[in-house]
Amino acid sequence: MLKITIITVCFNAEKHIEQTIQSVISQKNCDLEYIIVDGASTDKTLQIIKQYESQITHWISEPDKGIADAMNKGVALATGEYLMFLNADDYFDLPCALADALPFMQDKKDLYIFDTIFLKETGGIRRHSGRFGKRINFKGICHQGTLCKRSLFKEIGVFDPSFKVCMDYDFFMRAYRQQATGEYINKVLSVMRDGGISSLQDWPNLKQRFMEEKRVHLKYDNSILMKGIYAVYWALYLPYRKTRFIAKIL
Repeated sequence: MLKITIITVCFNAEKHIEQTIQSVISQKNCDLEYIIVDGASTDKTLQIIKQYESQITHWISEPDKGIADAMNKGVALATGEYLMFLNADDYFDLPCALADALPFMQDKKDLYIFDTIFLKETGGIRRHSGRFGKRINFKGICHQGTLCKRSLFKEIGVFDPSFKVCMDYDFFMRAYRQQATGEYINKVLSVMRDGGISSLQDWPNLKQRFMEEKRVHLKYDNSILMKGIYAVYWALYLPYRKTRFIAKIL
């Protein structure tokens, strides 16, 4: 049976961290390692973690340099064949989620990409990740629904700490450019709550995310064709998104 490492990075996450932990330790019929990387929380997060520490493989709490740095600490501690990042706003859909995923992973590709439920106050919306292919040039995949082979991090490197929001998009784009193998599974694995940094909808945060996405594109525009496509895309897309934002608040 494949050994799976679940990594949760968190900071002042007392509101939802217990649900995340419970959803991980309740997974059945799988070889599971659970690592929590806390960024020196000052609320009740550590108290909650300590309540479950006998069921957590390893946890640390110390200052970090951002989400990517914390995720990289988790990668360094992991021993599983596959890694998955389930942060403090996320949780598994069902106690059998990982066990149900394992039969799809027999050919041991670098990435297995599952759907996620994006949970808003008005209800959940299923996010179809789609195939690991050319679409990633414009649309990322949810790390909350993706199992990554640990050896891939050794081959292509870890998350780039210079990204504050799009470190996962940068990693998956790098994996695609370096011809990592991936498979999309049309099945829900986890729930992503509308509350993480990538879900913030005020214009400064939206603009930061778009600028980081643009930086990923410029970093990997390895042909004259892609340079031209991205130039047109960003000339149109950023004004369009700002217009949408303004229309929404009026």
